[in-house]
Amino acid sequence: MTNNNNVTKKGQYEAYYGLPSTVSFCEKCVISNQRPSSTVEFKSSANDKKKVIGFNEDNVCSACLYHDQKEVDINWAERDEKLREMLSKFKSKDGSYDVIVPGSGGKDSAYTSHILKYKYGMNPLTVTWAPHLYTDIGWKNFQEWMHTGGLDNILYTPNGKLHREMTKNAFHNLLHPFQPFIVGQRIIGPAMAKKFGVKLVMYGENQAEYGNAIEENTNPIMNMDFFSNENPLNMKFGGVSMQEYIDTGKYSIDDFTPYIAPDKQSLIDAGVEVHYLGYYLKWDPQECYYYAVDNTGFQANTERTEGSYSKYSSIDDKIDPFHYFTTLIKFGIGRATYDAAQEVRNGKITREEAVYLVKKYDSEFPKKFYKEFLEYIETTDEDFWSTVDKFRSPHLWTQVDGEWKLRHTVMANGVDDK
Repeated sequence: MTNNNNVTKKGQYEAYYGLPSTVSFCEKCVISNQRPSSTVEFKSSANDKKKVIGFNEDNVCSACLYHDQKEVDINWAERDEKLREMLSKFKSKDGSYDVIVPGSGGKDSAYTSHILKYKYGMNPLTVTWAPHLYTDIGWKNFQEWMHTGGLDNILYTPNGKLHREMTKNAFHNLLHPFQPFIVGQRIIGPAMAKKFGVKLVMYGENQAEYGNAIEENTNPIMNMDFFSNENPLNMKFGGVSMQEYIDTGKYSIDDFTPYIAPDKQSLIDAGVEVHYLGYYLKWDPQECYYYAVDNTGFQANTERTEGSYSKYSSIDDKIDPFHYFTTLIKFGIGRATYDAAQEVRNGKITREEAVYLVKKYDSEFPKKFYKEFLEYIETTDEDFWSTVDKFRSPHLWTQVDGEWKLRHTVMANGVDDK
């Protein structure tokens, strides 16, 4: 069924980024059809067309449809056996590392690494692509991951000068301050596997679980096309090519080593496979949190995260709130929507409760680390808002008495819902 209060007249307003001009919301959770399903682009620009979450004829999103499959169609005992069989092929017999687990020591990577070691008998090496600016609770949880959780870790911190400039460009050119970070985060697992001669990399959940194509969840192995044979000098970070950074005279190609992905064929030749634990074990973010608290010393924050009601998800980086704020601006989807949608699917809250939480928190501006974020990207308050407003798509936003308002909301109180 389609909620007519939440649908625009198709084509009435220009839609940026190739987003659907008709705005609708999932009948089961609170996500909208504006949610992008692809997360990493080397060549991304402000005008790139985004792949978005799928909706079926009953206006139910692909993430909810996959959750129904998890509940009904998947035999998790059989998946556990598949996991044990797969791990047995990679398990070391000489004490060497046999699986790389990328992560920050947050609830998901803490769960993944700890359960692989202590339930399944693997010898994981955890690897961390450093946050831009650690929060106090993020640093504490990172330390607890090793000292309470009993894991080995390598913390990889890229060239700070370069990373700041790329983040600044990513904010101003793409309104995507996390883009350089996501690229490094995606690369580090396979890169470290190749470096240490480890043939298995294990991530937690496949992001398809939150909105990419359902069929992506039918394969436990990551699509390695991301690791292409492309000339690295053409890769774009923050909308600027590596060659353009080098041409400024401030950087050489050596500074980009952490951002240059291993070649796909070299990974294949090295026998490296990248798997998702969420294919084998039924994934539930809140249950991962409880597990991490009990086993790795993970602690929730003392206060809720701005823009949401949660205290324990993505709390290690001071830049993180601005990533979610920019998704609100570009796609009309803020942090509370992301949190509430997955909690509805997992039966933690009702859709009615989720709608209330989205209404209360989704559009909240993250003030706490705002000054530090501006300093990090060397940007004034005026330039910040000038950049933000350029990326508001006309089919999502309009001004009322000088204040920006969403045209459509999940609670049907947007400007054009009335």
